[in-house]
Amino acid sequence: FRDMQDLEFTIQKGQLFMLQTRNGKRTGKAMVKIAVDLVAEGKLTPREAVLRIDPAKLDEILHPTIDPKARPPAVAKGLPASPGAAIGRIVFTANAAEEWANKGERVILMRTDTSPEDIHGMKAAMGIITGRGGMTSHAAVVARGMGKCCVTSCTALRVDAAKKTASIVGGGKEIKLKEGDTLTLDGSTGEVFLGSAPLVPAHLGTELGTLMEWVDSFRTLRIRTNADTPTDARTARSFGAEGIGLCRTEHMFFQPERLMAVREMILAADEAGRRAALAKILPMQKGDFAELFRVMDGLPVTIRLLDPPLHEFLPHTAKDIEEVAAEMGTPVAVITAKVAELTEANPMLGHRGCRLGITYPEIYEIQTQAIAEAAAEVTAEGIMVHPEIMIPLVMVPEELRRLRELVAKAFDKALGTTKLAYTIGTMIELPRACVVADRIAEHADFFSFGTNDLTQTTFGLSRDDASRFLGTYVDTGVLKVDPFVALDQEGVGALIELGVRGGRATRPTLKVGICGEHGGDPSSVEFCHRAGFDYVSCSPFRVPIARVAAARAALAETPT
Repeated sequence: FRDMQDLEFTIQKGQLFMLQTRNGKRTGKAMVKIAVDLVAEGKLTPREAVLRIDPAKLDEILHPTIDPKARPPAVAKGLPASPGAAIGRIVFTANAAEEWANKGERVILMRTDTSPEDIHGMKAAMGIITGRGGMTSHAAVVARGMGKCCVTSCTALRVDAAKKTASIVGGGKEIKLKEGDTLTLDGSTGEVFLGSAPLVPAHLGTELGTLMEWVDSFRTLRIRTNADTPTDARTARSFGAEGIGLCRTEHMFFQPERLMAVREMILAADEAGRRAALAKILPMQKGDFAELFRVMDGLPVTIRLLDPPLHEFLPHTAKDIEEVAAEMGTPVAVITAKVAELTEANPMLGHRGCRLGITYPEIYEIQTQAIAEAAAEVTAEGIMVHPEIMIPLVMVPEELRRLRELVAKAFDKALGTTKLAYTIGTMIELPRACVVADRIAEHADFFSFGTNDLTQTTFGLSRDDASRFLGTYVDTGVLKVDPFVALDQEGVGALIELGVRGGRATRPTLKVGICGEHGGDPSSVEFCHRAGFDYVSCSPFRVPIARVAAARAALAETPT
């Protein structure tokens, strides 16, 4: 059988009788060890061993899990947004999470949903649970990037942050919770448990390193990471990442002193006011980019210019509005009116992405200046840099033509007489962009498919709201799988293939990658290999999974 067996036997009157045998079930850790041991014993080739690895089960090695021998009954279930297991005491605000963690407490951040302003609390928490949101919601994406356990769309959860209480409602029962109560989360299944469940710690072992050497010898697809901080970048490099495929510059803005400057920029009355606020942001972003270049040490770093709608940065509480008004020396009534003016009915399809660069070109100018100055500084230290500047949400070629011109001019101006190679490309994340990719490629050095937005705009689904019914669609067979988890190869995939063909018809050397959350899903990685991609980019802790999936895809195309 050349595999670990589960044997059934009996002994009768001193004689052994074999009843049956079958391939034994195994944990992720055992899967890797068995495969490596069988190669060492000469029973398998490295090729055969790699083909026996289930990439998804590597999560069990990379994260702590709940002990299957002592698994308690779950009291609620949501979406398995970020794998691993976490135990902690409940808190309801990001500030409380940070305060409790600073005192040595292990905490679970419980929210109806999270926003970028919660990032400091998410960093401090052992795990995150939200009542809303899907697999590509803010909580899910940020948690995966941090390697934190996360459960989203726990619809049984009712949170009252003001009263510091919550309840889990279902099956005719109500379980009441308060701040400080202990919960266990399983981000691999989406289950929630009262109290502390026994955990099995993560265990990499030497066998995983051996397996990965074989994996890398077979794959042709490069594996990059989505990373916004030096810590994320270091983690990804330790897992074998070969560059940064997506650095989301907006995630660098949510430290308190930076957020105030961003709010001043957004709420300024004119361009002069915006440039004054951007001047405060410039050194902060320059320092961030320089550190990323140092960590990646010669590997490509793709930096996406500001993408999210401006409303994500706006002050919403009376206290926050008063603080911004005081900082800017502007009446509260004026700031309140400006906030109302900038609020959108459908912000994800509104004033965001490259539309910001067209209407407020100074934003992209300053960001580009920060990238160029950081690249020059690190190059002067003797470190190679490969900056790739990415313009998001392009829908017509003219947007990219204008913004490429703006970015190139700002980059060259910042460098002065210094010469430094860089590339400019775009995210392809709208159906129209896929259809006219041949013309968009006239102005792009690379395409990076943003499959989170491409999926929601192709299906007409809100990635934050669709979780309310997608579970039913999958359970009843309307959809085979959640399209935000595994790439829809028939619909979204057809658009991607159209975009790749169109882009390379115009520019045969066009580099093509993917930077949505699908970049770490095994079936999606295999699709990218078949579609002729150069790389996929995923969250740091999904890099080993993507490496194995890419190797399996390459082996599937070659004879034994």
